[in-house]
Amino acid sequence: QVQLVESGGGLVQPGGSLRLSCAASGRTFSYYAMGWFRQAPGKEREFVAAISWRTGNTYYAASVKGRFTISRDNAKNTMYLQMNSLKPEDTGVYYCAATKTPPPLYGSMSSYNYWGQGTQVTVSS
Repeated sequence: QVQLVESGGGLVQPGGSLRLSCAASGRTFSYYAMGWFRQAPGKEREFVAAISWRTGNTYYAASVKGRFTISRDNAKNTMYLQMNSLKPEDTGVYYCAATKTPPPLYGSMSSYNYWGQGTQVTVSS
């Protein structure tokens, strides 16, 4: 059974940093890609970043490019999102997602079959 568990969220001041983790159960070599999405209050869930589990190729939303870094540790079956220079507009629930088939679009929610429960990130002074 596939299980994704996020951690690392919290409250941080503008300009600060956080690192999110997504621990994946099962044999992650069977995953084709994993990604992060976020949902702010009253808004739709949006793409943040994604990574090809096999090649390590990364993809970012324009709003986070240059500030966030996605990575994975194959040995630990874990994906990370390092978030620097955080802004209030980065506030939201962050979800990790995974797919075992090549995603038509890395940035589309419909490309992912498995989802975590989410972790809250609040950027506020």
